[in-house]
Amino acid sequence: MPLPDLEAWAIFAKVAETGSFATAGAELGLSGPTVSKAVQRLETRLGERLIHRTSRRFALTESGRVLAVRAARILAEGEAAEAEAKTSSAVPRGRIRLAAPMSFGLRHVAPALPEFLAAHPEVSIDLQLYDRRVDLIAGGIDVALRIADLPDSSLIARRLCPVQRLVVGSPAYFARRGFPHRPRDLREHACLGYTWLASGEAWHFSNAAGDAESVTVKGPLSANNADAMIAALESGLGIALQPDFLAWEAIKAGRLVTVLDDWQAPSLALHMVTPAGGPRPIRVAVLLDFLTARFKSGMAPWTVGQVSARSG
Repeated sequence: MPLPDLEAWAIFAKVAETGSFATAGAELGLSGPTVSKAVQRLETRLGERLIHRTSRRFALTESGRVLAVRAARILAEGEAAEAEAKTSSAVPRGRIRLAAPMSFGLRHVAPALPEFLAAHPEVSIDLQLYDRRVDLIAGGIDVALRIADLPDSSLIARRLCPVQRLVVGSPAYFARRGFPHRPRDLREHACLGYTWLASGEAWHFSNAAGDAESVTVKGPLSANNADAMIAALESGLGIALQPDFLAWEAIKAGRLVTVLDDWQAPSLALHMVTPAGGPRPIRVAVLLDFLTARFKSGMAPWTVGQVSARSG
């Protein structure tokens, strides 16, 4: 049986990733005809089309979408093998696909990247921000930051720091409506909802004594991004369950205050997640080290001590 055409698979992976024969050729240092011929060679070998293409249109076939995932692994393994073979003084280079939650990515990841890129000028980053969970393998993601209580999976996850969710509102709101003393009191308040909350409209809490309460909340605004509620919170429209990394500056400045400080929502943590299997390219390894140093416990600017600022 002949050996697999690994070169053609790698070229196809780059075409599928970039969505363009010309761009793939430019990134690989190959001419357009060479790229096209490699994909044609692969299609002939497989006996089916991988890409529908005309002068104006490019689209993977159903088989192409499935096989692009495997081809990406072949390319990644080849890159990782070459990276491992180089000396420890090798210069990191190439593109990294980094995924992060929208608010966390905008507030904390994007501002950190100029420092990383200045230190590694031959590395580029494709930052993708989502509040929904993305499939790392199917999406070709090298590194993802996730804020969750992660279930078991085939991915490699490193816990960086805790993330606490706080019930917050403006001083003006609480002056007008009063403070809730237990979670069940939230039924009498205007609560702003986060669409992607796993428990839906139910907020769950527990305290140090082991008591637990759940309450179904309602209010005038819900959004699929926590940042979208900041203006409404600070204007006194209602109260919300916000992550500490998003609310801490407004709390520190007095624009928001916390309530129900003796009760805790289920704990979450910031994790750094990578696909399993094989050595990592050095460009990915240095990014992992950078993110770990930036966001590990004790380094992140948001802490319970800094954000606990209830008044009234």
